[in-house]
Amino acid sequence: MSDTMRGVYTNITDIRRTVFREVAQIIYKHAQNPDWTLKDFDRAFDELPYKILPHEKATYRTSVFLERAIISERIRLAAGLPLQNINKPTNISEGLADVAAPERYYEPPLINVIKFACNGCKDNVYEVTNMCQGCLAHPCREVCPKHAITFVDHRAHIDQSQCIHCGLCARTCPYHAIYHHVRPCAAACGMHAIGSDEDGHAQIDHSKCVACGQCMINCPFGAIADKSQIVQVIMAILSKQEVIAILAPAFVGQFGAKNDASKLRAAFKKMGFSGVEEVASGADLCSVEEAEDFLREVPDKLPFMGTSCCPAWSSMAKKEFPKYADCISMALTPMVFTARLVHAQHPNAKIVFIGPCSAKKLEAMRTAVRSQVDFVLTFEEVIGMMEACDIDLNSLRGDDSGDFTEASTDGRNFAVAGGVATAVVNVIKRDHLGVEVKADGAQGLDECRKMMKKAARGQYNGFLLEGMACPGGCVAGAGTLVAINRSTNAVHRYAKQSSHPNAVDNKYRSWIPEMEYADDYQSPKMDVADPVDGGQKEDGKDTPSNK
Repeated sequence: MSDTMRGVYTNITDIRRTVFREVAQIIYKHAQNPDWTLKDFDRAFDELPYKILPHEKATYRTSVFLERAIISERIRLAAGLPLQNINKPTNISEGLADVAAPERYYEPPLINVIKFACNGCKDNVYEVTNMCQGCLAHPCREVCPKHAITFVDHRAHIDQSQCIHCGLCARTCPYHAIYHHVRPCAAACGMHAIGSDEDGHAQIDHSKCVACGQCMINCPFGAIADKSQIVQVIMAILSKQEVIAILAPAFVGQFGAKNDASKLRAAFKKMGFSGVEEVASGADLCSVEEAEDFLREVPDKLPFMGTSCCPAWSSMAKKEFPKYADCISMALTPMVFTARLVHAQHPNAKIVFIGPCSAKKLEAMRTAVRSQVDFVLTFEEVIGMMEACDIDLNSLRGDDSGDFTEASTDGRNFAVAGGVATAVVNVIKRDHLGVEVKADGAQGLDECRKMMKKAARGQYNGFLLEGMACPGGCVAGAGTLVAINRSTNAVHRYAKQSSHPNAVDNKYRSWIPEMEYADDYQSPKMDVADPVDGGQKEDGKDTPSNK
């Protein structure tokens, strides 16, 4: 899986965050203005590309008009709107009235390709570069099984109509003169869900996509983007509803290394949130549940057990290895555990999960989860909201109300690859002395697939397997703000500050038996049968426990 652009602040990064900030600013500044009408909102959105790109000359593309067209599509996606139909005249604001409501959810698909922003990169093509020396041995020609290589003017030439993309020529050339072109987004996609349309532009097969978001952050042209719920969250806040943010364990260090949890709580209060809670508490409950499941079912009922917290890994495993779908833990994810804990004390609150992950947006669209988690925002979307509110974390006085100290060291380390398995193993070691648990894990969906293939061959019988769709774990999610190594170190430092190391010590542990599963939560049949990026529309009421 390609990951060459991570940790590099590029022009595309700046454009993404500018769009989030400007969209949030429109809603914050004008949603409660009694003099503003729907026409005023429409006008503000329609004028936004000119505010973001006020100049007459192109900065990045061939034309400023193309740049504004791309910005326009990003604005629509940031507002939760679908891409425009380029075959008829439309305004950026078309459909805004329908989605600018606190109860509105985006329509699938979540991940979108802005076609006219795509560079049409060559994909899986071998070409001879200027490094070719026209050597006498011609090893590239000799090894080609289809005789697709000839020599013209003492230079190798590949007949693309004959080439079968085996790569033997590239591996054999002593001068490394043959280059393998791979579309960056496709190289980053562990589901192999990205191909080309008839015009050579990237195209996503949504029946395969698990919304890990790696294509978005690896496209050098910023042609892939997901839909956001920024508008809906702010509208819920401004409608005076109780809106509570639950922060994924990866939050540490994302908004500035010097800004501790108390300042972050103050910032969220300033944005209008009623409260802030730590999802690492739910991670503790997930650890205890998975430990009990593992002891009860492996190896007597199941050959192995895979962890549940990463929705992209879980979906991949169930879709591609349906025979072993039951081997992926049915435990509630930390996000859902935490939402249920919050609902126990705030039954009417809107819950906003804030984390590094675009796949969590799909998880929250499941019928059973949707009644628990109302919205999902990434760290990158939240920083746009902070900037829209002119919040400077460094200048804020910390807010120590609430409880950021319940989670264990292991629960807080869920954000880093290996953290989930470690937490589950430590629970077993704590409560079941003498029981030895074998564990392994994989990062990146390609590696997760290899791990599952080994498991299917019986090489992991009796194992606990941790899967993470993003290399490095949740700290490497598509919606993160800082380099993976910095975030990893920050998470580990914060985790050590916990007053208890083991998830067993979480005071909410006794609540687990009361948190019943909804019928379709984590259902293997649902995940295997339904197109993952199709979401799941609410076609009936679902009544999971809110205890």
